[in-house]
Amino acid sequence: MRPKSVVAPDWWDYTTLDKELLSDAADLTADDMLQLSRDGFRVVFYDTLEDFYLAEALEYIEAWLQSTPDNPVGVCGPIGPTEQLPLVARLVNSLGLNLKEKNAYFWGMDEWVLDGKVVDESHPLSFKKADKALCFDHMDPKLRLPDENQLYPEDNLADFSAAFDSIRCALMQGGQGDVKHWAFNDPLKREGAYANEPPSPEEYRKLGTRLVDLHPVTIMQNARTSGGGRVSEVPTQANTVGPVETWKTDKVSIWQAGTHDNPFGMRLTTFMIGKRIPDTAVPMSLLADHPNVQFNFYRPAIGTCAVEMH
Repeated sequence: MRPKSVVAPDWWDYTTLDKELLSDAADLTADDMLQLSRDGFRVVFYDTLEDFYLAEALEYIEAWLQSTPDNPVGVCGPIGPTEQLPLVARLVNSLGLNLKEKNAYFWGMDEWVLDGKVVDESHPLSFKKADKALCFDHMDPKLRLPDENQLYPEDNLADFSAAFDSIRCALMQGGQGDVKHWAFNDPLKREGAYANEPPSPEEYRKLGTRLVDLHPVTIMQNARTSGGGRVSEVPTQANTVGPVETWKTDKVSIWQAGTHDNPFGMRLTTFMIGKRIPDTAVPMSLLADHPNVQFNFYRPAIGTCAVEMH
């Protein structure tokens, strides 16, 4: 039987992995991480934050440039990181990129659910509100993609998912959480059929856009990064885009500047994807089987996993 999690015993997470695997990941140098690139998986370093976030913003532009009125193209994007979003708007305005004429689309990755209802834009943590305030509201209204082309997983999960079949998603962009998720694809609870083993990668890959219970680590992280530490104010459920939609996306691009996950976490998922070791206790590792994944790192944030007292 696999060990219990050391942070949330009723859940699966990366602390239930074999200790040798965890040790091998911790020992990786930055150069080792680069060497884990292979066909279908590319590791890229950026030496400055300016270069990092500009490159991240340009991915939106490069994807939307492919869109035409008859063959719409979209981007699925996160709240976290967010530093690229104002740059996206600035680039659209500077280039005069008419997203309305190009019939470009945007999917928001996820949204909080509180007391059984999706939060609206009055909620201080609303992702939809953040996307608009940081990006879309800064675009020239003549260029901005219309509201009906901005899709969010609200009360229309079936329609949200179906759009990935009628509109080509050229890019799914995001970060990596402390629990090693993309979007809110968290590890599952350790109960029922999964009391002794987590679901297989094949089972997890069948999950589409859905309502999820959030791992305690995810709740703590969002309190730290967005909620001023007020854990009790962070919803414990959310709607999120799933693996089903992710595998309909041309490219998955993960951006890690060191503000969300830590040096060990960045190494672990790079190692598991590079070595093709998918395990649903580490949901990000399932991207080992996606045909086009890119991990982007701010090099100074990679750090080391050496123990150092402060």
